[in-house]
Amino acid sequence: MSPLSISQLTEQIRLTLEHELEPVYWVVGELSDFRQAPQGHVYFELVEKQGNQILAKIRANLWQFTYRSVAAKFESVTGISLKNGMKVLAQVAVTYHPVYGLSINVKDIDPSFSLGERARLRQETIDRLTREGLIQLNGRFQLPAVVQRIAIISSATAAGYGDFVNQIEKNSYGYKVYHKLFNSLMQGNEAVGSLLLALEKVKSEINGLDIEAVVIIRGGGAQLDLDCFDEYRLGAAIANFPLPVFTGIGHERDETVADLVAHTRLKTPTAVAEFILSGFREFEENLIMMLQRLDRSTRQQLREEENKIHHYALRAKSLSKNRISLEIEKIKNRANRIESASKNQVKIQVYNLETFEKGLKRSLNSFLMKQNEKLASQETLLRQLDPDSILKRGYSRTELEGKPIHLIEAKTGDQIETFTQNQKISSTITEIKQK
Repeated sequence: MSPLSISQLTEQIRLTLEHELEPVYWVVGELSDFRQAPQGHVYFELVEKQGNQILAKIRANLWQFTYRSVAAKFESVTGISLKNGMKVLAQVAVTYHPVYGLSINVKDIDPSFSLGERARLRQETIDRLTREGLIQLNGRFQLPAVVQRIAIISSATAAGYGDFVNQIEKNSYGYKVYHKLFNSLMQGNEAVGSLLLALEKVKSEINGLDIEAVVIIRGGGAQLDLDCFDEYRLGAAIANFPLPVFTGIGHERDETVADLVAHTRLKTPTAVAEFILSGFREFEENLIMMLQRLDRSTRQQLREEENKIHHYALRAKSLSKNRISLEIEKIKNRANRIESASKNQVKIQVYNLETFEKGLKRSLNSFLMKQNEKLASQETLLRQLDPDSILKRGYSRTELEGKPIHLIEAKTGDQIETFTQNQKISSTITEIKQK
């Protein structure tokens, strides 16, 4: 086989793809590395994932003329522009370039698929949270009568945040609500991570700031800009949060998953502010009403008690004299009984101590005798185990290189030393026989 040039090989690849593949295909993938060139063309990758693992990806081009019409149609239907992380259904044509390699040219993108995919993922998240018992979990908290210290999770530049703070701080009743902003992204691919980090920061400062509730506010926006609030991780974090969570995300259509798991869901940031202030008003109204009732009840009770006191004073004066005489007599009798009982108790305790002393002496003498016997027995045993005692009975001890002979493999010619009671004998091994 004669060799081909690179250009000949790439040309064969291009022709093969053109003859074997259909002109266009509809494919599903996630937009990745989405960027627009100065000339107006858009370059990105279509990626297939399983969880966080990338199963496949391919380089994609969306030329300027096509991009304008596709992007305009997509935004008019979904209310949001194409961006990274979005799952789309795209019509593509496979192309091969001898220099740039394999890629696809995007001809069209179906916006209805993205809307349907969003609804499917949202329902799966709701079903999972329901199975795990998290939908109503945050609602278990009993709100304080007046919510006075709150943590706000929002973007510092969000209009909804400004409206909320303005309504809280400039309320006509002069109510004071402590609030601290925990800044977070509120839309985009990084929003979920940013929101989760903000919740963790709030959790770390709950005790230090005495926070009573968390408010997540955003303000209005496109429907698909709210996708981050349908994420399972955020929903689970809100459900498991150790304080009641209010949401005022600022949309009038469908509830987000964050709304479903929150303790209290309100439409807008200003509605959340009004809800918090209404607690102050209701508490104040109830307090005024209770004070009025207490005043009337107290006046009536005072009159009744004055009459009772006068009546009781007369009775008390008569009864107290009789009671005092009776108690004096009881005290004398009790004093006599205590004196007699204490003398008997002292006698009993003295006898018990004498008896205990005798028993203790007997036990101590017995213990000392047994310990003396044990010491004598131990002394006899130690004398029997004394090496000098063994040598006195005619035994000897042999060593090789300072170690007992039975612990070393001896051989002919080795110098050994034998110890008797009175002698140290040096010898040379001339013969070894196995026993």
